[in-house]
Amino acid sequence: MKQLIILSLAVLALTACGNRNNKKAAENTGTETTVQVADASTVYVYYFHGKQRCKTCIAVGNVSEKTVKDMYADNPNVKFIEVQTDDEANAALVEKYEVTWNALIIAKGGDNIEITKQAFASAVNNPENLTDLIKTEVDKRL
Repeated sequence: MKQLIILSLAVLALTACGNRNNKKAAENTGTETTVQVADASTVYVYYFHGKQRCKTCIAVGNVSEKTVKDMYADNPNVKFIEVQTDDEANAALVEKYEVTWNALIIAKGGDNIEITKQAFASAVNNPENLTDLIKTEVDKRL
């Protein structure tokens, strides 16, 4: 019985991010950006995601985008890029950063850091922590 409950919870957890249609995700497809060659002088905040996203996935994207737009609006060397992982046009970028699901990566040239785990831990309940982390990592690369 205990194993059945654990198995059920595991299945539920694995499907939570992928089984929810979201109107906002559909609306955002027009803002998807394909980046083939990255400018080595620019800091990119990449948010990788699939077509369907859970509440936390959407929060990570929203907080990240808002942070970059609010804090670096006047800095052309910092860019937020939303990348849909299942779009063939983004295959090279997905392969370069070895993304298999959702990811939040801050990169400048060959210097990059993946902050996905921290982003998902704080995006919904404590977005200020994610904002501070993004600012810290971007500032290190400026």
